[in-house]
Amino acid sequence: MPQSRLITPVLLAGCTILLTGFAIRASFGVFQIPIATEFGWPRAEFSLAIAIQNLAWGFGQPFFGAIAERWGDRRAIVLGAVLYALGLALSAWAVTPLQHQMLEVLVGFGIAGTGFGVILAVVARATSDQHRSMALAITTAAGSAGQVVGPPLAEGLLGVMPWQSVFLVFAGLILAVLLVLPLMQAPQVRRAELEESMGRILGRALRDPSFTLVFLGFFSCGYQLGFITAHFPAFVTELCGPIAPGGMLAGLGITTTSALGAFAIAVIGLANIAGSLAAGWAGGRFPRKYLLSGIYAAR
Repeated sequence: MPQSRLITPVLLAGCTILLTGFAIRASFGVFQIPIATEFGWPRAEFSLAIAIQNLAWGFGQPFFGAIAERWGDRRAIVLGAVLYALGLALSAWAVTPLQHQMLEVLVGFGIAGTGFGVILAVVARATSDQHRSMALAITTAAGSAGQVVGPPLAEGLLGVMPWQSVFLVFAGLILAVLLVLPLMQAPQVRRAELEESMGRILGRALRDPSFTLVFLGFFSCGYQLGFITAHFPAFVTELCGPIAPGGMLAGLGITTTSALGAFAIAVIGLANIAGSLAAGWAGGRFPRKYLLSGIYAAR
């Protein structure tokens, strides 16, 4: 049965997994300059790797959703974490653009297995109708918190170790989230829903105008976010001049332009946290279709 409380073990575990997974994902743009500089690659090679990662993430979500429904949420999360860690660890030894790009398939599938599609479904089933909107907002905000934590963490680690070692550290972190997996328990999906094939579900969805509109909205959101995550840190690093000693940025501990690039992504994450929590609060009080329309109009 869904729990009547807002803060539950399932919610805390889901927040931990999303925070860690998206902290790693949001940090990839920080690696663009170190990797391109070491191997002398053009930026297009790195961009293609991130594009492949995002495509694998998108294509992987329906499959991990099916795995979660058929064989259990926790098995889907374990598979996602293992693929995520494997892609990161092998990338530490990749020395050609093609190797990096192909390994991003594993990383993308790993993000799908440890990301919103699986985690939010578990949290939703484990939460009562009264608290579901806010619980989903808190869990989504945890993913945004990862965007706040990940890039500065990656930048700090790059200051004391090579990027290959940072990839290995991140691989260990995503495996460590499996320690909270016993807390991820929610009511199972009804058997009648399991008997419906994925093709039939997809066909029914494509005939629904609401699904098409939401799909287009998420497509535009993902395109913008993927582009910003991949390129904004390097853009800020190369655009800005040296950080002035004794200035406001230096007072925040930002002493290099690369640190400023990581900080810029973190600021976006902070705004996303506020927006997610505000949307969760409003979603329990106002018609959600109008709220969603307003969000995309503002965007």
